[in-house]
Amino acid sequence: MKLLQIQDDGWGIRKDDLPILCERFTTSKLQTFEDLHTIGTYGFRGEALASISHVSHLTIITRTNDSPCAYRAEYSNGKLVDNGSANPKACAGNQGTIITVEDLFYNMESRRLALKNASEEYSKILEVVTRYSLHNCKVGFSLKKEGENNNDLRTPPNSTVADNIRLLYGMQIARELIPSFCEDGSYNFKMSSLISNGNYSMKKSTFILFINNRLVESSGMKKALDGIYSAYLPKGSHPFIYLSLEVEPRNVDVNVHPTKHEVHFLHEDAIISIIGNSIDKILQGSNQSRTFYIQVQFSVSFAWSSHIFNCSKIIGI
Repeated sequence: MKLLQIQDDGWGIRKDDLPILCERFTTSKLQTFEDLHTIGTYGFRGEALASISHVSHLTIITRTNDSPCAYRAEYSNGKLVDNGSANPKACAGNQGTIITVEDLFYNMESRRLALKNASEEYSKILEVVTRYSLHNCKVGFSLKKEGENNNDLRTPPNSTVADNIRLLYGMQIARELIPSFCEDGSYNFKMSSLISNGNYSMKKSTFILFINNRLVESSGMKKALDGIYSAYLPKGSHPFIYLSLEVEPRNVDVNVHPTKHEVHFLHEDAIISIIGNSIDKILQGSNQSRTFYIQVQFSVSFAWSSHIFNCSKIIGI
């Protein structure tokens, strides 16, 4: 992978913090030991930038709102590169941060060879960015290949999850979605979701799960919801599910999987059962009528039309 660049218009990084930015365990997320029990951010252990700096040529350009200019810093093996000139170096730039990763795994041939071709790796990136842009609907996202003029993904800021589903996954899915909410004081959780009703099914399951705003997987949750939908969808069909779950951060174990994809949380079976019952009731209420889309061929060979029939009105469902 020759180039990966991420840019935001956030707070930026202070110049004084740049020398230790890529050292292991550098974090801005913890102020006291007790903060470990209430972590609500995507990361906190200072591993990502440190790891990337060991296997690529890493450059960061950043500017805070009170800085007269931006600063450019180059890193290697967790340290600022000593190239005989100022590092970090003052430069022009907007508020925010640009992280540029070049020649990923240039010094690790086995890892580099394990990468798929460029198209497959880009598809994986696109899927992750799509899901995060769906969930973080108040933030605008854009993604494009290097050298291309058009974006493969672009979402507006201050949108809604429903609007972003319509934009990213299409009107056919969006018009069949129903909202679902539940919360429980005993287990201290809140759940909100947008789920497809009995009118919609797909061959491949789409299950987008966020726990405390982190994109994760939960095999127990997916299995339970697949079981509920099996009563409403034809065999071999699957639903579209977007689900956001908020629980006490101290109750989530993010270290089950090396990449933190799979998580477990306290009272998992009970919480999944409550969520499943809530979604089952929603589906029961939406299953009283079905909408079918059919094509009708008229006697004139070139006159084709698409009609929508609500079978609850036609045959009294």
